[in-house]
Amino acid sequence: MGAFPVSLEKASQLAQRMASLGVSESEIEESFVRSGGHGGQNVNKTATCVMLVHRPTGLQVKCQETRQQGLNRFIARRILLDKIEEKQKGFVAAERAEIERIRRQKRKRSRRAKQKMLADKSHQSDKKAGRRSVGPE
Repeated sequence: MGAFPVSLEKASQLAQRMASLGVSESEIEESFVRSGGHGGQNVNKTATCVMLVHRPTGLQVKCQETRQQGLNRFIARRILLDKIEEKQKGFVAAERAEIERIRRQKRKRSRRAKQKMLADKSHQSDKKAGRRSVGPE
């Protein structure tokens, strides 16, 4: 693994994580392409976007978060390791929590909660009705 423009501590953490997941640098195919989007001439001239392919699993990652190729290489490896970990261990806890949150949002309100909500709406409506100006009718 080449030197990344990050602290030695972060680089060593990445290496430890790769070792713990059983991923070696030789299994990763790295290529560079031109980024897209904002950035003007710099984006058109330099190949800062990094594409990684993990050969054993076939997972692909594309990273163009920053304008620095070295930093994109580091970030792409972290994203790839996240995907590999997700594939090995099933759902990551954060994704499971997000799914549960959406499920709670979609769940039907209890009868008591619905009555309370309607009572609050009715109360608000009465307050607004009291504020209206009285005109000749």
